Order: sequence, then C-alpha cells, then structure tokens
Amino acid sequence: MTKPVLPERLRHGDTIGLVSPSDPVTGKMHLEELEKGIQFLKNMGFKVEAGKNICSPDPWARAMDINEFFVNKKINAIISTQGGDSAQHLLPYLKWDDIAENPKIFMGLSDATVTLNAIAQKTSMVVFHGSDVRYCFGKYPMLEVQSPADYGKKEFLDRFVSRKIGEIRKSRQRQTIRSGKAEGRLVGGNIRCLLKVMKTEYCPDWDDAILILEALRITEDQCAAYFSELKSFGVFNKIKGVVVGFVYSMQVEFPDEPQMEDILCEFTDMYGFPILKTNDFGHNTPNTVLPIGIRASMDADEKKFAILDQCLK
Repeated sequence: MTKPVLPERLRHGDTIGLVSPSDPVTGKMHLEELEKGIQFLKNMGFKVEAGKNICSPDPWARAMDINEFFVNKKINAIISTQGGDSAQHLLPYLKWDDIAENPKIFMGLSDATVTLNAIAQKTSMVVFHGSDVRYCFGKYPMLEVQSPADYGKKEFLDRFVSRKIGEIRKSRQRQTIRSGKAEGRLVGGNIRCLLKVMKTEYCPDWDDAILILEALRITEDQCAAYFSELKSFGVFNKIKGVVVGFVYSMQVEFPDEPQMEDILCEFTDMYGFPILKTNDFGHNTPNTVLPIGIRASMDADEKKFAILDQCLK
C-alpha cells in the first residue's frame, strides 16, 4: 500500500482557494449563499480567493481553476463551492502530476466525492470529506440545525489548524446497526456519486477500507439498487466496516420507512462487518472533516469513530 501524501496544515491568515469541481455556481440565491460562505471562512481568520471560473458552464475552465490553485504557492488550501452532477466531466482535464507534486488540503462533499476519491487514487494525497462553501458554510447559519455552523467551524479548525485527530466528536445521536470493531483507510462519500468512479481508473482501493456513505435525496428502491451495484463490484467482500452519515430524505421526509443503514444491514448480512450510524457528515447536517486515505477505527457497540493517523504535516 502506497504511503499517504500529507498536505500542509492551515494557519490563520492563509489563503483558501474556491473551485467548482462539479456544477458552476449560478443564480442569485446561490451566489448570495456563496458570499455568506466566503464570509464564514473570513470570520475564521482566512483569506479567500475564488477561482475565476467557478461560475463557468465549461468543465474544462472549472478544471483549470483546480489545476492553477494546486500550483499557485499563494493558495494554501482548496475547497469546493458546492456539489451537483458533473464532477466526472472535469476529471480528464486535471493535471495529476501537478496535483501530486503540490499537495494541499482539498475538501468537499456531495458530487465532489468523485473528485476526492479520484485525487486520492491517482496521487495518494490525503483529501477531506467535509463542508463546502456555498451549500454548507453558506446555508448552515440559516438552517440552524443543532447549531451546525458551530460544529462545522470547530471541526474545521481542529482538523486543519490544530491537526487534531483521534476520536471524532459526535454532533448528534449515533446508533449501533451491526456489532463489531474495525480499522481501515477511509474511502467513500455520497453513494450515488461514488458509483460514478466504479470500474474506472479513479476507483478507490477497497481492500481493508472503512466505507463512509451519505445521501441527500434517495428512495428505498434507489438505495437497494446502489447496494446491489456495490455488491456486484465485490466491494462488500473487501471492506472492514461502514459508517453511515446523515441521509436527508430518508431521515427527515420518510423517518418511518426503512433507512439506508437498515437496507445496508439486510444486504450485507452474509459479510458481517460492523455498521455504525451517525449524523456527523452529509447534506443539511453538521459536518466533521474526514480524511480520505487515512486509517480510522470504528466501534459500533461503543458508538465510537476515530482518526488513527496524522493527516496533515
């Protein structure tokens, strides 16, 4: 197994670059939310520079922002503006050698799952599943769901400035779905988006991994279909455990119907790996910062989830 490449930590006063690895930011409301997210980062003590193409409909142009920010010595970290449904279209334009030679914090969620896992697979660089700027930092202060802005801020600063690892602070209730303990490298993210990289050169190495999964809008039938795909690809034969994050539509809109963790448990009964349900990452929920490619541990019985190895220099 290739040793993970660690980016540099953040320091107050550093510059964070904003990119759109999936859809461009368009529309008055979304642009206003982006500005709120930018102010959120500035209030934490960072400078912010937006890529010149974050609103461009051209995937090549949006990819160029990513390439340019990785080689730009004045940019200390890179964060996704938002998700969408087009991250796979940027991958052919990314300059993998430049990214590998200039490791930096790169964070996002939702459709950025595609980019995160692709970068980790192509370069061995540690990347981070966590809040993006518009959808998370821009909307959270308005949502006020369990003080998500406070949780997201503390997790951001703890991970990126203080380099804190160890047990992950829980934002809300956790649940044991299948008993057991496991250790492994973190992979995953949004389940629908993760399936886009299956059977491609960007597909994660599933051996001895802990899989993290979340979703925004998903039906019971879609969830079953996605798990059938993962099963057919042999993923469940290789992983050590699963941590399920917040699944908005199921938990909020259909709380009395089968949940993602229930369907997963049924689908994987013959494998026996532990399953822990949390609400610590996902859409419309507080987000911790999870380093993709770094070893983590889970104890479903004790409802504990921890980062084992240092993820930043």
